[in-house]
Amino acid sequence: MRSDPPLLLAFDTSAAHCAAALVQGDRIRATRREAMARGQAERLLTMLEEVLAEGGASWADLDALAVGVGPGNFTGLRIAVAAARGLALALGVPAIGVNRFEALAFGHPGAVLVTLEDPRGGLFTQGFEDGAARELTPGPGVLCLGFQAGELARAAGAIAGPEDTGVDPIPIARVAATRIGDDTRPAPLYLRRADAVPASEPETMILDDA
Repeated sequence: MRSDPPLLLAFDTSAAHCAAALVQGDRIRATRREAMARGQAERLLTMLEEVLAEGGASWADLDALAVGVGPGNFTGLRIAVAAARGLALALGVPAIGVNRFEALAFGHPGAVLVTLEDPRGGLFTQGFEDGAARELTPGPGVLCLGFQAGELARAAGAIAGPEDTGVDPIPIARVAATRIGDDTRPAPLYLRRADAVPASEPETMILDDA
């Protein structure tokens, strides 16, 4: 470990954007987000270098990489995960995958239910209890976050939290900072099975929609 608190470079290309942040503890040293429907593969590394420069750091200063693993666009997920693995190998630092449910729930104690939009018209949900994933249904005392959080909370007598405003690399970095030392390679999180997955790809996690 080279710095205390650790210095993390987080990035995400899971949707129509390219986003990155340089985070050290409570300090956000630099952050950038650009909307783009395509071209993330060409833009990502340049953006990471720009964020490092803006934050007054170099690749050699990093303690870890944090990457958003979805759910999201199939191609976008693979771009970010592949970049994280390659950079981690070259830099000799860990690459830590953080999914969007975890990022949205981070910093909210107690019972939390995170909801994300299913493009086919439903909701995907994940419950947390003090940051640990668990089965959970909306009800009194449960904080609802994410897509249609207010509507869901009102219907179930739960607590309405912030609506989902898109992927933010800053909580991705902060979740990852709690996992430094975990040697698990990041892998895309698909809510539905991909049409094709290379045989060498680690087994992916599948969540059913609610």
